[in-house]
Amino acid sequence: MADNTIRLQKYMADCGIASRRKSEELIAAGKVKVNGETAHIGDKVDPKRDQVTVEGRKVRQEKEMLYLMLHKPRGFISTMSDEMDRKCVAELVSDVGARVYPVGRLDRDSEGLLLFTNDGAFANNMTHPSRHVSKVYRVTIRPDITEDQMAQMMAGMMIDGKKTLPAEVRVLQKYDDRTVLEVTLCEGRNRQIRKMCEALGLEVARLKRTAIGPVKLGMLQQGKWRELTPQEVAALKRASRS
Repeated sequence: MADNTIRLQKYMADCGIASRRKSEELIAAGKVKVNGETAHIGDKVDPKRDQVTVEGRKVRQEKEMLYLMLHKPRGFISTMSDEMDRKCVAELVSDVGARVYPVGRLDRDSEGLLLFTNDGAFANNMTHPSRHVSKVYRVTIRPDITEDQMAQMMAGMMIDGKKTLPAEVRVLQKYDDRTVLEVTLCEGRNRQIRKMCEALGLEVARLKRTAIGPVKLGMLQQGKWRELTPQEVAALKRASRS
């Protein structure tokens, strides 16, 4: 007899509840039940037979896959809910008409391009460490950056006990009191650019993500979202497979 079971966190991600990692956190917190019993990490489910609930709400698989981009403003955290009652990006996509969740994250003090989807496989491919999907940031630092500091960022630096992958760094503009850089990363470590700058003694005044892979933020206004075009979705899927 065929085994139709899949890991619970994958099923939740496929249903647009949250990313696999966030789904695991929900399971560990005791907020997920399978057929009325509290679920545990490692559990599997048969989507056709088992009933899964999250905080009492039944989980259903979305038929239509959605892919969005949001221009996240500063001051919002990249989660769909927050126990500390901080502003969440969920507020900004509440009118989508379907349950979607962020693909990766931007820290609270950063702004710019943030993807959303209810496609668990897409989200997993985009965020998996082995995929190395590039991300471009516009970074305003104070007061200036030296050639040696740029060379260190480009070669890779020790952050949190692990060396970063090489980054692309170029100067866009120089002013008397600040310098604007374009930084391209091919990994998604937590607050990576801020930590790299801090290690070099540089103050980050502003950090904005302008592109993920081949998809650019463009002129989308802060706090607004739009659906990705089929061409953009296809390009991101190609980038996450390379």
